[in-house]
Amino acid sequence: MKFLASIILIGLFSGMNAQNTCDYQRINKIMLLIPDSLTHSTEGIAGYINASFTNQGNKARAIFVWIANNILYDLENEYSFIYFKDSREAVDIVLKTKKGVCTNYAELFTAIANQVGIKSYVISGLSKQNGTIDSNSHAWCAANIDSAWYLFDPTWGSGNIRNAKYIKKLNNLYFKTKPEEFIKTHMPFDPLWQFLNYPLTTRDFYQGKDSINKIKPYFNYRDTLYKFEHDTEIEKWVSCAKRIEGNGVINMIILERLNDVKKKIDYFTNKMVMEQYFESEKLYNEGIKQFNRFVEYRNQQFTPEMPDKLITQMIDSAEYFFNNSKFKLREIKHPNSSMVTAIIELDWTNDDALVNLKEHKVFLERYLQTDKTLRKALFYKHIWMGKTLN
Repeated sequence: MKFLASIILIGLFSGMNAQNTCDYQRINKIMLLIPDSLTHSTEGIAGYINASFTNQGNKARAIFVWIANNILYDLENEYSFIYFKDSREAVDIVLKTKKGVCTNYAELFTAIANQVGIKSYVISGLSKQNGTIDSNSHAWCAANIDSAWYLFDPTWGSGNIRNAKYIKKLNNLYFKTKPEEFIKTHMPFDPLWQFLNYPLTTRDFYQGKDSINKIKPYFNYRDTLYKFEHDTEIEKWVSCAKRIEGNGVINMIILERLNDVKKKIDYFTNKMVMEQYFESEKLYNEGIKQFNRFVEYRNQQFTPEMPDKLITQMIDSAEYFFNNSKFKLREIKHPNSSMVTAIIELDWTNDDALVNLKEHKVFLERYLQTDKTLRKALFYKHIWMGKTLN
């Protein structure tokens, strides 16, 4: 994402009353006093904030101003792709170097926010600077403060670029920005994160149409967001892909994002398939374990003696695990080609085990129906006139 080249700071503190200004100055002073030893981890920063502030609004402000004061924009790696194992690793590197790009700013803000009791998400999308849409994607944050959703851009809130140099300067326009204002410069790939009941399309954004059009179909983003937060990972990404497509895939940036989402759908689908398969395999193995116990006990002619009910439970338990293993296999949806053979083979293995188990179950039923004084004879085969009995 190309950083803000020039900003007209008109109305920098618009919407901030005297009380807010006073509070912000107090918070700024407190955050300047944080011991350096605490600034090398999100846990340290979060712990200091929790000890210094009680309400969510002040905590959010503390995070925002600390990042603005301490993290420099990494101009050298503005367009570079740096691989990190996960967001935690990326955040640790940013805290170590005190440098980052927009994604790092957003991930750092979100990591600290979540640790101080503020629900926050990293949002990605398009950005508009001085009426021109950037050719690269951008990242910012959505956070829930006192049951209301606000938008934050910790990158743009920390400074700007002038004459190819980064100028650090706190910009409050991007702190707790209301959705209807934020959409004028930030278009999330997923329209859910506009937090608007009449969301703009990407085409609207490109055409500079930023006014809310209530003629459009009503979008209940609150209910959709509630469902999103309770969905499985696959459900989240599937619904995200549908919303991105519905909002307009009109350029390569959006198409690349959509393809990334579809890759995540494939990843989590395959992950779920593997988990279901291994659970089925685990059930099968437990069935074999229980079945072997029964066979071994039968080979010992059911000695030492135990109640008939317990003997029945041994073989019923094995049957239960085999049947549940097969049931778990039937739950698997959309396996990739490499898993289909394994699933079929495990299903057949369960079938073979059940056939074998049935033979033992027939014997057990006969054993239990036989008078106890005659049961031992069932373990021996007798020849009568060339015919095998029992």
